[in-house]
This record gives sequence, C-alpha cells and structure tokens, in this order.
Amino acid sequence: MGMGDSLKWRLESLTAQGLGRVDPSTAALVPPIHLSTTFERDETHSYRSGRGYIRADSAAYDDPEELLAQLEGGVSALLFSSGMAAITSLFCVLSPGDHVVVPRILYWGVRKWLGDFAATWGIEVTYVDTTSVAAVAAALRQGSTRLVWLETPANPTWDVCDIEAICAVAHAAGALVGVDSTSASPVVQRPLSLGADVVMHAATKYLNGHSDVLAGALVFGRDDAFSQRVAMWRQGSGNVLGGFEAWLLLRGMRTLFVRVRHQCDSALKIARHFEHHPALAGVLYPGLESHPGHEIAIRQMTGGFGGMLSLLVRGDDADAVAVAGRVELIKRATSLGGTESLIEQRRSVEGPSSPVPGNLLRLSIGIEHVDDLIADLEQALTPLVP
Repeated sequence: MGMGDSLKWRLESLTAQGLGRVDPSTAALVPPIHLSTTFERDETHSYRSGRGYIRADSAAYDDPEELLAQLEGGVSALLFSSGMAAITSLFCVLSPGDHVVVPRILYWGVRKWLGDFAATWGIEVTYVDTTSVAAVAAALRQGSTRLVWLETPANPTWDVCDIEAICAVAHAAGALVGVDSTSASPVVQRPLSLGADVVMHAATKYLNGHSDVLAGALVFGRDDAFSQRVAMWRQGSGNVLGGFEAWLLLRGMRTLFVRVRHQCDSALKIARHFEHHPALAGVLYPGLESHPGHEIAIRQMTGGFGGMLSLLVRGDDADAVAVAGRVELIKRATSLGGTESLIEQRRSVEGPSSPVPGNLLRLSIGIEHVDDLIADLEQALTPLVP
C-alpha cells in the first residue's frame, strides 16, 4: 500500500514519507528491517518470491533504490557498500583498452584508485580541466573513449562543470557520461535531466545525513547493456549493502530536503560573511558571484548551491591547521553531509601528491544555528587578522 499515483506528489512529499508505503501485514508506517540473506525455494526448487540470495537483490533495497530513482529521474538505482564501491564498479565493468576522461580536481579516493589500479585493469586515463568544455572535447577519442567522469561541484575546490554541454560532446564521440553529484544531492542538482547517463552518490553523506551509514548508489537514466553489466558486477563482486544499513539510509533520506535546504542557506550566509575577511585569501563556494562557475551553477543547481565550501587562509599549511585547531563548535573530522558541521585541512588528509593548496580548509555545513557557526569561525580566524 502506497501513496497512489506517485507522480501526482512532489518529490519532497515522497521523500518525507519514504515513498509512503504501509506494511500490508501490520499497517506499520515505518517499514520493517529486512535482514535475511537467503530465501526459500518452493517444492519445484524455484524461488516463488523472485529472490534467491542477497548478493542478487534484497527486499531491504527496494524502497531506497526506488526512491533514489525517482529523486534523480532515473529508471533504476543500485545500492552499494560504499561510495567508492559504486564509483569503481563503473570503471571495473569497462574493457581493457578503454579510455576514460576524468577531472584533474576530484575526490582524492577516486584519484588514488585510478592511480593504483587503472593500468592493472587495462584502462587508459586522461585527466583534464572539466570546467572547460573545449578541454574535454579535445581529450575525447572517437570509438575508444568509453566514459567521461565528472564531479560537480568538485571536492574540495567546488569547481563547477557544465554537465549539459559536456554530455553533448561526449555523446557525439560515443562516450557515456557519469556524474558524482554527492556534494550537491538530488535536492540541488539532477544530472540525468541534463543528459548524463549515470549519477553516483556517496550515500554516506547527504542522502543518509547522520554520519552513521556507509553506503553508495548509482542511478541510471536507461536500462541498457551498461547498466545491466554494472548490476551483474555488483552481484558477482559482492559490493552489496547490509539490510540494516539500507533501512537506516531510507530513514535518513526522509529528512533530505529539510536538511539540505537548511545547509545550503547556511553555507551561502557563511560564504558571503567571510568572502572579504582579512584573515582569508578567498572563499570557494559556487553561490558566490566571484566563483568562476557561478553562472553555470545558477543554471544547473536549481535548489541552492550545496552545503560545502572552502576557506583559503592567509598563510601556509601550519596556519590552516592552527585555525582548524581553534574551532570549538565545529568538529575536526573527515566526511560531509551530516547534521554536524565539520572542518579539515585537506592536504594533510590527501598526502603529498594532493593538488589541493595547503592553506585550504574544507567545511561541511551542518544544521546548527548559522550565527553560532559564524562566531566559531570568527574566533578561530582572529589570531590571523593583521
């Protein structure tokens, strides 16, 4: 039992009710937790339920995958054990000799995985400035470029790339386009509507939103050979999510819109407050007119500009670490998208090969009162004021 014709309801309503289904056996409004890893065969040794083993599918995945597909406007979604499991699955289903184009600035875990394993997998990688459509077009190889991977806004400089324009040139060259939309969330950005073939979320972040679930997700715009191959890879590799984690993910998603909208509002206020602060060399946030990707962000980020921003401290690595060390309300921790605000100096996290400047502090804005967050950052920056 559900909400009837779901297309008549706005996405906010569907998400708030987690699709709005009522358990048929108990009339419970909260769905049961499905933990079984295996399912019974009938007398003919067939699976009457259509389910056989959790690596193939699980009742626990049904609602969160369907909700994710609706949020992104896709035809299907797959849950994974982590965001990295979701991303790397797209590369692992490619064939030796395939060529991929990826951003120069992207999540460090993906960059490290490509550096460690792409050659072993037989994949050739070209790193480009994906904020330039011309640079992407120049890197494409007709017939051999299989995937263009985008991350927008890109972690941790929040560069914005033109999804629609890049999809046009990539598709003309016969390549698929995948978008890591983790930092935006479906509240802010829907890459499939702009032409992308698949969108990825590190569901650990905004989708879950409570820093207590490790999960990843892929949403596909079409049911085709590529999406089916990824589904086969998930089953064969065992990159699946546990039933309890899937239940927690759906629970977290029910507050997605109220959380992300609050975080977007607070992030914009913080960015504007500190844009010309004397202790800072700059603020990186797509919602600022000074951001080079602002005009594109206005076009493709329709629900706000996200809850992530970065501060460029006037000084070096040590100065940035010292600022992070003085915060009192904001927590010093990795990750993003939770209800609590986080700060970290990214270069020390990513290591010496990181392209991130040492004076960059990455901020994930939570749902605390924005004035308290501003006050905390002000006192942490005060010793650097000339």
